[in-house]
Amino acid sequence: MTVLAPPPAFPHGQFERTWERKATQTDKDVTVYRLWAWQPIVENPGFLSRMAYYLLFPLHALIWLLFNYRGYDAIVTSSPPIFTGLAGLPFGILGRKPLVVDVRDLWIDASVGLGFISDGGVLERVSRAYEGFLLRTADRVTVTTTVLGERLGEQYDLAPHEIVHLPNGVDTNEYRPTDAETEPTIVYTGNVGHAQALEPCVRAMRELEPPGATLEIVGDGDVRDELEEMVDDEGLHDRVSFRGTVPREAIPGILNEAAIGIAPLEDDRTLEYAVPTKAYEYMSCELPVVATGVGEIESLINDSGGGVFSRKTPERLADTFEMLLNDSEKRESLGTAGREHVIEYYDREVVAQRLDNMLTELVDT
Repeated sequence: MTVLAPPPAFPHGQFERTWERKATQTDKDVTVYRLWAWQPIVENPGFLSRMAYYLLFPLHALIWLLFNYRGYDAIVTSSPPIFTGLAGLPFGILGRKPLVVDVRDLWIDASVGLGFISDGGVLERVSRAYEGFLLRTADRVTVTTTVLGERLGEQYDLAPHEIVHLPNGVDTNEYRPTDAETEPTIVYTGNVGHAQALEPCVRAMRELEPPGATLEIVGDGDVRDELEEMVDDEGLHDRVSFRGTVPREAIPGILNEAAIGIAPLEDDRTLEYAVPTKAYEYMSCELPVVATGVGEIESLINDSGGGVFSRKTPERLADTFEMLLNDSEKRESLGTAGREHVIEYYDREVVAQRLDNMLTELVDT
């Protein structure tokens, strides 16, 4: 496998900009080429900086693919952003190499819902026209959730056999329960962004009764400054902490020291397809999940029995946190059920085998 990727640049402001045309990394049978692209270095880049970041990498990747045409059997592009598909689109049009477009969220819908682009405006119309053409050109479209596949199929008139469900997953050997001593900590790991309903979680800490209960937010993103300002205003420094970005390998240890993991999403129809990867990681470590949102995340909680679904008001969240913190047997039963569920359906080896079967079929056709 060969992976094409831009230089690391997210969270913005956490990495130094590089002008190196190509950097190569090798891990066993995987070679990663980091091709130069524009790299925003401020926390909240402007429109032009974002577009340069989104567009220059796929164009560089397309050039690389043209010069290395004979070295690969199939192309897989992954979005968001949707522009990554530009690298594989010409090959899909010509039909000379199987093209798989991996769609991990409804990027256009989310951009409209969060106010980044105008509803019905030129940018939205052009983006949807491009995305529809790309998906109809692809040999297969892979999606992380069934709701996402249904939405794309209806929107762009895709045949059911063209859509393959390949969910996010977790390495259940890396993310596993340990005998670490558990603290009354509620933990969040991941992007601190607009789609995550972290504000009511922070406010819920003001309502909690259990002594010593804390909320630890691990990660970085666009709304971290706002949340830190809220903590200052509410005087919650003894209840809420921000750990920032940590090495990936540190996450299992952090989860095993906590009592509850939260996967809060905004109640927005544009996010009803979403299941944060952190939910699988929590469950794999037998950490009970408290989730908010609509759609697929609620189905995961109900089907797995690995957590509790809550409305996203501070009062309801506080009640849920308090119930779980005061009931160790409940936490243990939820944790056990969650891990059993992810081992059966979301272990990375299980998901990887589905991907292997699909690619083998396309290449051999």
